[in-house]
Parts: sequence; C-alpha cells; structure tokens
Amino acid sequence: MTQDPNAEAQIQPTELGANAAETGERQLNNETSDAYGSHEVGVDNLDFASVAEMGHTASELDPDAPAVLTVDNLKMYFPVKSSGVVRRTIGHVQAVDGISFVVPKGGSLGLVGESGCGKSTTGRLITRLYKPTGGSMMFEGQDLAKLSNREMKPLRRDVQMIFQDPYTSLNPRHTVGAIVGAPLEVHKIVPKNQVLKRVQELLEVVGLNPEHYNRYPNEFSGGQRQRIGIARALTLNPKVLVADEPVSALDVSIQAQVVNLLQDIQTDFDVAFLFIAHDLAIVRHFCPEIAVMYLGKIVELGDRETIYGRPHHPYTQALLSAVPDVKQAAIGGRRERIRLEGDVPSPINPPSGCRFRTRCQFAQEICAKVEPPLLQIGPRHKVACHFAGELGAHPATPVTTALLGVDDQGSPVSGATPTNTQLTIPGYEKTWYDLTSKQTTGR
Repeated sequence: MTQDPNAEAQIQPTELGANAAETGERQLNNETSDAYGSHEVGVDNLDFASVAEMGHTASELDPDAPAVLTVDNLKMYFPVKSSGVVRRTIGHVQAVDGISFVVPKGGSLGLVGESGCGKSTTGRLITRLYKPTGGSMMFEGQDLAKLSNREMKPLRRDVQMIFQDPYTSLNPRHTVGAIVGAPLEVHKIVPKNQVLKRVQELLEVVGLNPEHYNRYPNEFSGGQRQRIGIARALTLNPKVLVADEPVSALDVSIQAQVVNLLQDIQTDFDVAFLFIAHDLAIVRHFCPEIAVMYLGKIVELGDRETIYGRPHHPYTQALLSAVPDVKQAAIGGRRERIRLEGDVPSPINPPSGCRFRTRCQFAQEICAKVEPPLLQIGPRHKVACHFAGELGAHPATPVTTALLGVDDQGSPVSGATPTNTQLTIPGYEKTWYDLTSKQTTGR
C-alpha cells in the first residue's frame, strides 16, 4: 500500500481494479471514472486551487439561504487551577470570547486564524463536546448551549464533526464496520440486521471499497482514514457538519480529493459546513463566506471576494500576505510580506481593548481603551478595527468614535451615546456603516 500521491499517475488501466481492491480507494486515469471520479486527480507541481478545480469549481454563495445555525456572543472560559493540595481557580483561559456568526442552510462558513485562536474550541462547542460558558447557539428553534446531555442526544444526529487527525480519531481496536456503524446502533436508526448494509453504502459514498468494513484503521492510508471519519460523520444524515481541519494532515492531491468529496456530499445531502482550517487556499475554494479569528475573537467576516480581495483588518491582511502564490512565483515577482512583530498574547490575560493592538502597526491610544465592535461596513462584510481600511489606505483617525460615543483617544464624550444597533447582532443587516462618509447607508 502506497501513500505517494504521485503513484496514482503511474498506474496502468489494467491495474485499476486490482489496485482498488488492494487499497480500498478508487484510482483513475483520463479514460476511467467512478461515481465520484472528480475526486481523483493527478498532479505535477500544482497548487491546491489548481488541483481542486480539476474536480469542482469553488463553492458559490447563496445570499438568500436561511440560517441553520445562529451563534450569538458565544464564550468558553477554561479555569486555571493553582498547584497544591487545595486547587483554587486563579484565572481563566479565554479560548472563545463573544463570537457571533450564522451558518446558512446547505452552505459553508470558513473559520480561519493562526494556531491557538479558538477555532477548534468553537467547533467543539457547536457539537457540545464542551458546554459554553455563555452565549447561545440556536439550531431549529433550540439553544444548544442550554440543553442537558439527555436533551442533546436526539440533536446529535443533526450536528456531527469530522476530526482533524485521521490517525487518533479512529479507535485502532475497532474495525471500520464497528466505527461507522456505532452511531446507527446508538440512535437505532436502522434495524440491527441492516447496519452492515448501511455501513457498506456509506463506505461506497466516500469512495472506499465496501468490502473493507472488516479491516482496522491501521491498514489504511491517511486519506483513506479521513474518508472513514467522513463516513462516520454522515451516518446519521446530519444537517450541520463541523469539519475541523479535515485535510491538514494530507498531501495536496489527497486534500483535493477529500475537499471535492465534501463538495459532493454538501450537494447530495444538503449539509451545512462550519469548515475550520488554517490553509487559506482550501478555505477560499470550499467556503463562499469566511470568518477570521484572533485570540478568541472574530476580527473580520465577509464573503470570499471581499475577504480575499479587499480585506480591511490588519491581521487579515497579514495572513493573506503570508500565503504562497505559486502562479506569481512562476512569472517572477513576489507580493510584499507583512510581518507581525511580537508574540501572540496569552489568552489568560489578553490585552485590554483590541486584542491585536500589541502587534498592530496602526494601534493608537483608543485601541487600548475601547474594544472595537464587529461593525458591518458592507452588504456582507464586517470588521472589528478602529482603523479599518484597505491595504495602504488605513485612516489616520479612528472610524468608530461617533458610533461608540468616544473621542479619538477613546475617552467618553459627555452626552454622547452609542448610535448603532449593528454592533452585537449575528448575521447581516440591510444597512451598514460606510467608512468613507461615516454615515449609515444601504441597498
């Protein structure tokens, strides 16, 4: 069994059947395809976007899709205990601190940011592997944050998770059939004598050989294991799938196969995705809408074209400047890299005001005194920055003073009160704050 992604391009047509029987993963050439043939692609020095688009074009945004999950002011604080016999709580790790977003029905929202920003914790909160410290998660009229474990059991059918590591998320003592079939037995979805048939159907859906239900996880490659994890997540026909960096441990060609598979699943099963990743190229292909996190906060939220083409937050601009551009390198030249100074602050004691200010070149006194709100500045664009602006056009004075009732230094203005209601609600309004005119406008 090989894990070399380039090995697929060397297989002769007569070897396809034997290789599929051996590896459990269908192989393709130009003349051969299966029901999900677009997943299997040969690559030669291509970036992810080029490889992925051999199978599917990027996912499109449906602005009129209703919300399937609405997260409002979600918080998760982990207690920090003292050492010694009597362990007292001496602080809290503010892993997630007041984030709000909407996942559309049948759509996908990408959640990006550097390691430790709270992405995976957010995914575990939505699936209720953690109980939130505060906030709400509305799903079909019920607040997942307030339900007991017993009340959550029927809803776990509808909210499932694909874990990051395909090696540790599968029990090595259980066969693939036992792993994928366990949810069916727990929730009694099908009669016991039909579990095996359903497991084999799911394995075939994700591009594996259904006869391999009796094999163990260690007999499969990384890409195949991730497909097993996807099959397990699909067992109960969920409405929301939290994909926690599902392709980060895989090679580029295998990444494209898995992402194309997820796009097929999204179309065929009408599943909504919260897609957590640090690879911005993958998120750009799979998610028409992206949220950028930094130290437990969402600092920018918008559609694909806005986030990648006209980012307004300095942190988002720095992230995008660090993405390798294969096509640009091929023709010569390189975009200017924005280097952030200093280390990421501790989530136990985050900076006052804006959490990014200790690394931001535009930070001023107001940034230390007043936390910037996640302000809607376009039809589908929100940003949390007092000096929001396109790259090279950040304003010299803060743009949020009139809305927050403060002066340019962040001190309260006598008699002034906040005037904008868009500062706390999830989703988008029909009106927004125009940064140029500093007036509320709309479509």
